[in-house]
Amino acid sequence: MTRRNTTPGFEMPGAKALLGAALLSTALTAPLAMAQDKADSVSFVVPPWPGVTVKTEIFSQLIAPLGYDSETQELSSTVGYQTLQTGDSDVFLAAWMPAQQESHDSAMASGKVEDLGNNVTGAQMGFAVPGYVYDAGVHSAADLDQYRDKFGGRFYSIESGSTVSEFINQAHDDDTYGLGDWQILESSTPGMLSEVASAFKDKRWVVWYGWTPHWMAPAYDMHILDDPKSVYGPDNGASDVRTIVNKAFAEANPNLLTLLKQFTLTADEQSEFIDGYSRQERDAEDVAREWLQNHPDRVKTFLDGVTTRDGKPAFEVVEASLE
Repeated sequence: MTRRNTTPGFEMPGAKALLGAALLSTALTAPLAMAQDKADSVSFVVPPWPGVTVKTEIFSQLIAPLGYDSETQELSSTVGYQTLQTGDSDVFLAAWMPAQQESHDSAMASGKVEDLGNNVTGAQMGFAVPGYVYDAGVHSAADLDQYRDKFGGRFYSIESGSTVSEFINQAHDDDTYGLGDWQILESSTPGMLSEVASAFKDKRWVVWYGWTPHWMAPAYDMHILDDPKSVYGPDNGASDVRTIVNKAFAEANPNLLTLLKQFTLTADEQSEFIDGYSRQERDAEDVAREWLQNHPDRVKTFLDGVTTRDGKPAFEVVEASLE
């Protein structure tokens, strides 16, 4: 329908002007039409780690009111890289570098995945001890074997098959830091931290695979030890947590791609919701929703330039869904 402008001094345009206006209107609306995605659902790789569990739930709650469904696949990171290449998964929000460097580089060499960059700043991982052990003089992984009896010759790590599990087992095989005769005890993250909690309560000496962002850092006055032989990577385990996507998925879904690139957090922000999920034992859905409600400015940043699947501005729709 054409509306007549009755503003004083306005003259009805001629045919050429109308055509020009129509072309301009098409040009202005074309980007929204082009931004419409082919996918109506996103499949996430989600290893059983608290950070990526809640982070993926936050992202899922962001895209639900935009018209996208989501599903999670609980896979190890190693298997996840394979499913991203085959297209059986779409997105992985926890590609820790350099911990997963070999899997990452192999996947990138396939030409089937795309790295969208770091989504968490300030991340670190490595040999971790509680504050009272650090204060007693254990500042480096090279100090561990000197106190083998105090540690009971045990190192606690996460599930077998993870990339970081391979790192510590390789260090064990190579007798790095004298760990060749230590026990490497692998379990789920909750299982590992249960052992840490028990030791911390009794002020027993314990060393484990620790990382930040995570609630374990403040809970156990955690110190990540110097790692001069770079078992967990250079710079004492300084890490990126990267967003990896199936390349065909990225190309077919420019709107989601924009959101994925803008979805970045600080280590402190991620630790905040990890605490709610793991330490307070709340449901991931509730923790994610509360975090989104409490951080409207961050949500607005994530959604800058993003639309619903039918082309409406995203922020207003998501904001309304969180009320």
